[in-house]
Amino acid sequence: MPLRTAQETVAVGICKLNLTICAASKAQCFDCGGMGTSRNRTTWPIHGGALAVQPGWFQGHSKGFFYVNMGFGTSGPDNGPDNFTNVMVPIFEFTGPSNGPYPGTFCLPQIPLPINATVKAGDLATIQVVMTAQHGASLFNCVDIIFAEPEHVAEVNKSNCFNSSDIGFNNVFTSKISGADLSITISMAVLTPILLLSMWGLS
Repeated sequence: MPLRTAQETVAVGICKLNLTICAASKAQCFDCGGMGTSRNRTTWPIHGGALAVQPGWFQGHSKGFFYVNMGFGTSGPDNGPDNFTNVMVPIFEFTGPSNGPYPGTFCLPQIPLPINATVKAGDLATIQVVMTAQHGASLFNCVDIIFAEPEHVAEVNKSNCFNSSDIGFNNVFTSKISGADLSITISMAVLTPILLLSMWGLS
């Protein structure tokens, strides 16, 4: 799952902003795929910005869930944030063209800051990208950022923020099962073996 901002490219399990090589299996390491905090921070607009991702970098990613979170400051491990509990983009599902590695990108052109977040130019934060693959494993990566006024950030345009036609999206939602429906299901689950046993006993 390569991750791109307008200035740098990051690949989950391949490299980080400073291009340090990382084993692919480390992408499953919470919280940033086994990578340390980068000294080379990407500038990010103080009102939110764009994020582009190539989800099919590795095989097995024909679909998956995707999240974007933010952690603020440098008081956590490795001079990173204490936590990533600030949601920037709620969960959504992406779909790709195949289960093998595939090219293609999707871009979220305007990701807002987390709710109630206030920042100023020069503040440090880390954007955490989480992809839960179809087999259930989560892959993590991070982009270490420094907030800047919009005029000091590379322009987002069609050359660095675009959506490939063979990548799709789905909503993720929950539905509630009423107590009556649940009790009927449980009752049938209990009754079925009894009915089968009694029928077997009669034959």
